[in-house]
Amino acid sequence: MIPERNDIEFEPVDAGASKTVPLQCSALRKGGFVVIKARPCKIVDMSTSKTGKHGHAKVHLVGIDVFTGKKYEILSPSTHNMDVPIVHRKELLVMDVSDDRYLYCMDENGNEVNHLKMPDDPELVKKLDTFMSAEDPNQQKEIYANVLTAMGEEACIDFKEVVKGP
Repeated sequence: MIPERNDIEFEPVDAGASKTVPLQCSALRKGGFVVIKARPCKIVDMSTSKTGKHGHAKVHLVGIDVFTGKKYEILSPSTHNMDVPIVHRKELLVMDVSDDRYLYCMDENGNEVNHLKMPDDPELVKKLDTFMSAEDPNQQKEIYANVLTAMGEEACIDFKEVVKGP
């Protein structure tokens, strides 16, 4: 028997695109991104040691996880390749916040985005609350969520308010 069309279920799949690209350690720069201990990190400090009697110069990297804020460090030979996460930033128009702490947003194409969880950072939550509670009938304003995507994770990292019209 052939199943009804409504009985067919599809699992979401990854397109197979890589979430990182390799880059030689000596080519990394402060302010860039790198994967440390399987986490996407922004490089906040970097130093290089000279070549010693046992081989290559070493690069000491200090990175901050872009999603959790946790600090990571790694020491690697300068000639070795390291993974650099493919990082995307986008702004989403915030429409509302659900009772279960999810943001209802709209992307630049007008598509609904409702899978984005509220940030855990109390400062960001307070900032959004301030923006949403400050209603002025004489001003049209929009609130945007700055969203960062890397290595299959997505998180809101900031909010901004844009005032429209006079």
